[in-house]
Amino acid sequence: MAIETPYYLIDERRLLRNLRIIKRVRDCSGAKSVLALKCFSTWSVFDLMKEYMDGTTSSSLFEARLGHEKFGKEVHAYAVAYSKEDVKSVSGFADKIIFNSVSQLEMFSAYARGCKLGLRLNPQISYSHFDLADPARKFSRLGVIGRRLPLKVLSLLSGVMFHFNCENDDFENFSKNLDGIARSYGDVLKRMEWVSLGGGLYFTKEGYPVDKFCEKLKGFAARFDVQVYLEPGESAITQSAELVTTVLDIVRNKIDIAIVDASIEAHMLDLLIYRLDARMKDSGKGRFKYMVAGNSCLAGDIFGIYRFKSRLRIGSIIKFIDTAGYTMVKKNWFNGLRMPAIAVKRLDGSIDVVRRFGYNDFVSSLG
Repeated sequence: MAIETPYYLIDERRLLRNLRIIKRVRDCSGAKSVLALKCFSTWSVFDLMKEYMDGTTSSSLFEARLGHEKFGKEVHAYAVAYSKEDVKSVSGFADKIIFNSVSQLEMFSAYARGCKLGLRLNPQISYSHFDLADPARKFSRLGVIGRRLPLKVLSLLSGVMFHFNCENDDFENFSKNLDGIARSYGDVLKRMEWVSLGGGLYFTKEGYPVDKFCEKLKGFAARFDVQVYLEPGESAITQSAELVTTVLDIVRNKIDIAIVDASIEAHMLDLLIYRLDARMKDSGKGRFKYMVAGNSCLAGDIFGIYRFKSRLRIGSIIKFIDTAGYTMVKKNWFNGLRMPAIAVKRLDGSIDVVRRFGYNDFVSSLG
């Protein structure tokens, strides 16, 4: 099936590999997993995902509503800061509302209308390759600092959240940090019904010691008699999608530069923010070297430098791999560029184009 480029292609068979590991963790450890919508909100594959996951977790009112309407199951609502109106609205469909500060908890708990309440705690330990994404960075506003909570605060809570990892594939590091949390917050945890350990744990990575991970989670849950939640984002969708593009032009400035019909600024923004190259399968094995660049006016709109087995030509197809996370949720209309369609390769091999974007979408987004 020919689809006009650019487009994101989500492969449900690749997605299923991650989902089966998530289910294995739940079955072996008892830890439930809720999808982090900030990473991936493409609801056209939620029917498959909800067979293996327990619900969604959000960072805003709109994400929480999307999780409720399109995923169902449990809805965990978190935000760095709510308005009163946000809390009133989200309480209509959330199971748990997690506050970022004691002040927000005290101001708005009365408007939660029967939801279970949680509080984000900042243990001031973390794992992150980037200061930008480090929840324990200097002057962090993410979560409550301090190991003791007043009784009047504890009495409002049924659970707490610790989100202290970013792409952590190091089980020993996670294990050590979880032990530190157990020592520092044991008195709090013993009073809770549930605890979320947040996202950023790359336990679906090839070779990750899943059995040890399950054993650790199960022991932690038993020690404090709590229901443990994980919030996988990248771990749920890693390696499940690609961005398919077409070469529009080839220019030369000391290196051959292939310009494609997509943009890292508009369609893979997270890579630009963190100064990372887009990934391409077998990109280092060819004789022919090209810089691949986007078609926006941003001088640094560059996907990376790659080697190809044959020369590129105008009309050549270039596929970037592992493009599900933080792409479709961040895509934008910079330069008014054509936004990639979203297609899904179903388990039976058929391909659905679930969303196309056109000029009217561009216009309506601006006024």
